[in-house]
Amino acid sequence: MANPRPSPYHAFNFLVSFGNSATTNAGFQEVKGMSIEVTSSEYRAGNSSVNYPIKVSGLTKSTDITFSRGLIGALDLYQLIDAVRTGTQTPQDVHVQLQDEAHNPVMTFTLKNARPIRYTAPTFNAKSGADVAMEELVLAIEDLLLE
Repeated sequence: MANPRPSPYHAFNFLVSFGNSATTNAGFQEVKGMSIEVTSSEYRAGNSSVNYPIKVSGLTKSTDITFSRGLIGALDLYQLIDAVRTGTQTPQDVHVQLQDEAHNPVMTFTLKNARPIRYTAPTFNAKSGADVAMEELVLAIEDLLLE
């Protein structure tokens, strides 16, 4: 599905869906942390003619993903983490779909076997009246796929 073009896409048009549903009651302001890392190990045979180790590729790791949105009074994000606490949650795929300026899908990031690991409620502060109450959900994933 990836649609190459000469100029970069903007990062502000995206949709998030958890599992097979269109998910949440509101859009997310930010999705951050989507990355893949390949670990490496050093190895040097004792009879090697060079005096340095070689690098050997190891396991791949995907980082935890953070979803942030303004608090709207919906309990859907809290219910995801509560399902983990009560033992009723099963890992599910999460899709983050990047869109172009005309809201056509151009690339989909699939977070394989995502499971909630942290919910953060807003910080309340009576001194500043301009801040939006934000909530966050952090997911641990097994793999990150792009299409």
